[in-house]
Amino acid sequence: MNAEILAIGDEIISGRILDTNSQWLSIRLEDLGIRVLYHTAVADELEPLKEVFRQALERSDLVISTGGLGPSGNDLTREALAAAVGRALVTFPEALEHLQNLFTRRGRPLTEAHKKQALFPEGARMVPNPHGTAPGIELEVPRPGRSPGYVFCLPGVPAEMQDIFTQTVAARLLVLRGDKRVIIHRDIRTFGAPESQVEAMLPDLIRRGRDPRVGINASQGTIILRVMTEGADEAECRAKMEPTVKTIYSILGNLVFGENEDELQDAVLRLLEKSNKTLATAEWATGGMVAHWLNGVPGASRWYRGGWVANSLVGWQAIGELPPDVVAQQDLKSGRLVAAIAAACRQQFQTDFGLAIGPFPQDLPHADSPGGVHLALATVGETATRTVGIGGHPSMLRVFCGKHALNFLRLYLLEHS
Repeated sequence: MNAEILAIGDEIISGRILDTNSQWLSIRLEDLGIRVLYHTAVADELEPLKEVFRQALERSDLVISTGGLGPSGNDLTREALAAAVGRALVTFPEALEHLQNLFTRRGRPLTEAHKKQALFPEGARMVPNPHGTAPGIELEVPRPGRSPGYVFCLPGVPAEMQDIFTQTVAARLLVLRGDKRVIIHRDIRTFGAPESQVEAMLPDLIRRGRDPRVGINASQGTIILRVMTEGADEAECRAKMEPTVKTIYSILGNLVFGENEDELQDAVLRLLEKSNKTLATAEWATGGMVAHWLNGVPGASRWYRGGWVANSLVGWQAIGELPPDVVAQQDLKSGRLVAAIAAACRQQFQTDFGLAIGPFPQDLPHADSPGGVHLALATVGETATRTVGIGGHPSMLRVFCGKHALNFLRLYLLEHS
């Protein structure tokens, strides 16, 4: 079964509202073993809506729309669907009763405009909406010479849509799929090599038609390998994917830092806990981003004691006790000052590690080359340094540097564990 998701609304087409519903639904449908082939956005206009429903039913087995089920004149989903499949709109007594009870509980009269929400294409089924006025619609549509198509129209309000899908639609889709096979996936997360390099290291695993299937995508510098298969039960699926997972770990080695929802800060804090070590940070280019990431991990305060943030040499002089000769030379380009900041930070917080991130080259006085961002990791006996080359879109530079800093510490902890 393949699927198409329709996001309906002028506010989506105009860009005033981001369509998060399609993203959410795509993830859930994939978990159910239903492949999403199309995302379509359409305005609140009857003729375009009719055409989109017709086209979607022609090319997709399952169509799920969000939005356009409200009481206003711009809410045309039910009318468009009925016209697209040649059905009349009829009032469902149970839907009208739901509306009447809901408005009575709220102490408000049921208006004629809201009664429109009890209209359904003839032959449809009502999908209950326990928390809103707009019930969902399920409709089976015959397709001559083919299996029928199925349409589910859900409210555009994300919380209502998610509740309806989770409580009702998901179970119904498993019935429509006609089998009880289980879909399992594992996301293996890597950092330190670009997507093209990771793919080149795993050429046979990424090829199409393979089972388990391995997909690859990049998210803010993190490269994610999604391993997916299906089987009679979870145990069969996991046994089938295990050789592929082992191959990925064997080839990629320390490029892999975690799985599923893991981020680099999770991996770093696990290693700090394992080694019973503590950390403090000093950030210039990243402006406190790394501290924010670390503090977002439950229980982080046991291993992460805090950090400094400053964006000028004056700021760093005010915060830490830095070597006078380094400050006098304003030695920012060589990284000596960043190393001194890391050591001072470790000393001030009385931690095992002090991790410092220097400034962007363009923020330095008299910068005359692209250069890079200096990182420094201070321990009790030494301070290790490295430089991260700067490239890519400006909006990604802080995230890029922050992840490289965490990965610098992660690799050090792995090497010295």
